[in-house]
Amino acid sequence: MTKNKSLYIVLSILMAVFLLASSIVFPLDKGLLGNLGVSLGRDLQGGTYLVYKADLSSVEEGTEDEIMKGVSNVISNRINPLGVTESSVEIQGNNQIVVEIPGVSLTDDQKASLGNTALLEFRELTTIDGEEKWIPATGTIDGETLALTSSYFKSNTSVQKDQFGKIYLTFEWDETGSELSKQITTRLMGKQLAIYENGEPLLTEDGRMIAPTIQSVITDKGQIDGLGLDVAMALSKQLNAGRLPVSLEVVYEETVTPTLGSDFVKLSLTAGIVGLLLIMLFMCLYYRMPGIVASLALIFYAILVLAIFKLIPVTLTLAGIGGFVLSIGMAIDANILIFERMKEELQMGRTLGAATESGFRRAWSAIRDSNITTMLVCV
Repeated sequence: MTKNKSLYIVLSILMAVFLLASSIVFPLDKGLLGNLGVSLGRDLQGGTYLVYKADLSSVEEGTEDEIMKGVSNVISNRINPLGVTESSVEIQGNNQIVVEIPGVSLTDDQKASLGNTALLEFRELTTIDGEEKWIPATGTIDGETLALTSSYFKSNTSVQKDQFGKIYLTFEWDETGSELSKQITTRLMGKQLAIYENGEPLLTEDGRMIAPTIQSVITDKGQIDGLGLDVAMALSKQLNAGRLPVSLEVVYEETVTPTLGSDFVKLSLTAGIVGLLLIMLFMCLYYRMPGIVASLALIFYAILVLAIFKLIPVTLTLAGIGGFVLSIGMAIDANILIFERMKEELQMGRTLGAATESGFRRAWSAIRDSNITTMLVCV
C-alpha cells in the first residue's frame, strides 16, 4: 500500500510538471500549433551583425573611453529611425563597436550610414601658389579661430519640398554656429561657399558640386538645395542623430535574411519531428510496452526542455537546435541501455521488478559516463 501510494504521488507530480510545462510551451491563447515564443538567434531569425573599428589615433590620451561611449550612443540614435526595437550596440575591447540588429537585413547604404561620420564642412575658394583650392571657412569666437561645420547644427534638420517639387534640406545654427555663419557670409558676400561631406564635395542629384553664391548674411537658418530625396533623408537622419567623433571602419559583417532564417527554422522543426516520430515508432515496435513508456518519457523530456528554454530564456541558434537534438539522442540511448540490460536479466529468470532494478544499476555507469562526456564537450 505504501509503495502504491508513493507511486501515485510520483505520477501526480510528474503529471503536474508535464501540464505546467505544456502550458508554458503551448499557451492557450496561441493554440496548440501557435508560435512557441522561443527567442531565436540571428542565424534563425535573420538580421545584421557588424563590427566597427574606431580610429583613435588622433584623440587626446585618456579620453578613449568617453569617445567610444559617444560613438555607441550616436550609432544607437541612427538605428532608431530604422524602426528596430531590439538592436544591440556594445563596446568591444578598446576600439571596437559591435552592432547586432535582429530580424532586419540592412542595405549597403544603411550600413554605410551607420558608420558615416556625417560631418558637413563649409569651404571657401582661395588661391594658394597660383592654384585654386577649397579651404575651410573660418571665423573667430573669443579669440579662437573655428571652422564652420555641421557640428554647430541644432538637432532639427529636416527635408522639405517647395511648390515646384524640388527637395531641400533645412538646418538651424546654434549660438556659436550663428556667429560664425554671420562672420563668414558677411565676408564672402557675392562669393561661393561650398559644402563638403566627410572631406568630399557634396553633390547635387545630377552630380554637380554644391557651392552656392552668398547673396545675403545668414545668421540663424539655412538650406541646402539640389539633393536627391534619398540622400537628403539619410543626411538629415545622420545629422540629427549626431556626428561621430572619430572615423569607423567595418572589420566584420554578417547578414542573414529573415527568409533564410525562417527556412532554417522550418527545416529544423520538420527534421526534428520526423526524426522523433521514427525513433518512437522503432521503440514501440521493438520494445513494445517499455518502448511506449520510453516514447511518452521522450515527449515529456522535449516539452520540459522547451519550457526551460522559454523560462530562462534561452536564445535558440542553429547550433542550439543541434544540441537539443543531440540531447534527445542521449535520452534514447539511456533508455536502450536500460532495456537491453533488463532483457538480459529477464532471460536469466529474474522477475520484472528485479530485472528493472538490476538493469538500471548495470546501465548506470555507461549512462553516467556518456553524460559526463557530453557536459565536458559543452564546457
